Amino acid sequence: MNNDENQPDFSLFLAVTVHDMKNSVALLSGTLEKILANEEIKTVPEYQQMAHMLYETKRLNNNLIQLLALHKDMGNPSYPFDPQPIAIQDFVTEVEAQNRILCEAKGINFQTEFTSDLVGNFDEDLVVGVVGTALNNAIHYTKDKIRLVILQKEGYLEIRVEDNGEGYPPEMFAADMTKKSGVNFLTGSTGLGLYFSSIVAKMHKHRGEEGRVMLENGGAWGGGCFVLRLP
Repeated sequence: MNNDENQPDFSLFLAVTVHDMKNSVALLSGTLEKILANEEIKTVPEYQQMAHMLYETKRLNNNLIQLLALHKDMGNPSYPFDPQPIAIQDFVTEVEAQNRILCEAKGINFQTEFTSDLVGNFDEDLVVGVVGTALNNAIHYTKDKIRLVILQKEGYLEIRVEDNGEGYPPEMFAADMTKKSGVNFLTGSTGLGLYFSSIVAKMHKHRGEEGRVMLENGGAWGGGCFVLRLP
């Protein structure tokens, strides 16, 4: 094995490549959103196909964000974990903007509930990725309603994504979120969405407490509830 100090850092190369791919997919997603926002395009037969393309590009973008989350978890200085005070109103505005067109295209009523003066302390890029992944999952399984709820509860900042679908199957509650599995969840068939969400949650620590991810059935409409709790 060549231990020469000039040997390329493959981990860094991979992270930079993934970041570049994420930017390209985000550009494609943004272009599709602009096209779908045009009222005239809603009358063409291909409208729903384009909406599904937008769903898939967002899913891919979230997968790439999850890979970067793992890279951050490994402590690479090029992509540091960076929690900062975040105004929840601004956070919700960003998340809503990223998902509004897709929800409209699929006929989904997207609601938000939060206190306007609420402030959280977290890595915004990572948490936006986790919430975006959960919303993409909810868009796939909901009947026609999704809501994003953010509140302070028991000393935690609780971020909830609820839908009015059939809810999570019993085997989901038995899944170990800290391990990669074959469970069909946020990222299709790999189960990596739940795994990476758990990693991001645990990266957030405060006064001996760490974040966690929970799954519930119920909420406002009796469907699935993805819950991210940050200390």
